[in-house]
Amino acid sequence: MDKSELRKIPGVDTLMKDSKIKKLISEYGEELTVFSIRKVLSEIRDAVMKGKKLPQNDRILNRIRQKVYHIGTLSLKPMVNATGIVLHTNLGRAPLGSALTEEVVKIIEGYSNLEFDLEKGKRGHREDHITDLVTFITGAEDAVVVNNNAAGVFLSLSTFCSSKEAVISRGELIEIGGSFRIPDIMQQSGARMVEVGTTNRTRLSDYEAAITEETAVLFKAHKSNYYIKGFSEEVEIEALAELAHTNKLICIYDMGSGLLRKPKGLPLETEPDVQTALQSGADLVMFSCDKLLGGPQGGIIAGKKEYIQKLKKSPLMRVLRVGKMTLAALSEVIRCYLKDETLLENVPVFHMLDQTKDELRERAEKFSKLLKKEKIPNKIVKNTARCGGGTLPQVEIPSYAVQLDLSKTKLSPEQIYHKLLQLKKPILGILREGSLLFDMFTLDSGQIIEIAKQIKKMIQT
Repeated sequence: MDKSELRKIPGVDTLMKDSKIKKLISEYGEELTVFSIRKVLSEIRDAVMKGKKLPQNDRILNRIRQKVYHIGTLSLKPMVNATGIVLHTNLGRAPLGSALTEEVVKIIEGYSNLEFDLEKGKRGHREDHITDLVTFITGAEDAVVVNNNAAGVFLSLSTFCSSKEAVISRGELIEIGGSFRIPDIMQQSGARMVEVGTTNRTRLSDYEAAITEETAVLFKAHKSNYYIKGFSEEVEIEALAELAHTNKLICIYDMGSGLLRKPKGLPLETEPDVQTALQSGADLVMFSCDKLLGGPQGGIIAGKKEYIQKLKKSPLMRVLRVGKMTLAALSEVIRCYLKDETLLENVPVFHMLDQTKDELRERAEKFSKLLKKEKIPNKIVKNTARCGGGTLPQVEIPSYAVQLDLSKTKLSPEQIYHKLLQLKKPILGILREGSLLFDMFTLDSGQIIEIAKQIKKMIQT
């Protein structure tokens, strides 16, 4: 370590006199600016002590500016999704769309009757705003909303299976993004997991043979983010529920993907839905709200009233309950399920899934012409869109994308790709094998105009 380098590190007072720092103070205040200076100087000091060279003064100032911006500006930004993945987990899964958010804003911008019964003139229950709606759409006897589907699994097992056995197929020990694993949740809930069958084949007799006096739950998990083809077999929920009830056990179905019911004409034939699962005898069905349901992050547990009432009285509900923003958005989305026309028109997930190839081709041609008008070579290519978000893994949706030809420009596809991500409203395209593409499936007409405008700026600058 060169101690002379440490002595060269500028002090806080010295940096405070710099015009760039003064500008930061005027915009973001002295307290945040000083905090950022000290944070950056501490990082530099640690690096120098490890043998690294002291950065130039301009780089130090730039790091301070970036630190101030990172804290003082909004890091969560609206984005343009040009990947063709509808439920893009990294982009927040289901978009709500303007038709729904306009109604939600009216609720969340001021006070609301979240826990106030207007008819009785006294305190009410927040779940009352959505229970009747969910039970009508799904056919459940009762329902409760928690902050995500994992919470639904945890709450149900903790309430009904603590220190007892939950029987599950080895082929359904799923893992989803963020390292959420069914075995881990079961362990944390206090349930004792009993695995039956094999990865590719599990029969009803496997469950039956595993039932003991310690068994409380027969558990089924929908393989929503993968599928097994070929020599495979699994037990349908109707048969599993019948076995559970014969042995006075609870049948719990972790559906995950959250399709409430199947609108006509969409590629959802192979996907289980909540309505059918409940009709088949499942006692509790839990599912995500921000996947195929098309709503905000949350989880719903729907099923038999006697079990849901016990869940509602659990002390854990205080930990897992959702707030007014989630309830407002969720109720608006689920209300759209009352009519297929409203669902397809107002819920973006279903609106996208309802697109025709002709509509996608027409949008691609419009985007291609916009780019060619600005002398940006491109071509329309066939592409495959996906539902994403851990849903419909086997469904490949034919789509069209526009691929840029940047061979005669100074910027590479990688450079354009990253520059688009640095915009005030970032644009995420597809960087594939050295080419940059924009899939039409998750774009609207206004967005393709904006993308063309931004690409023109970058190339012509």
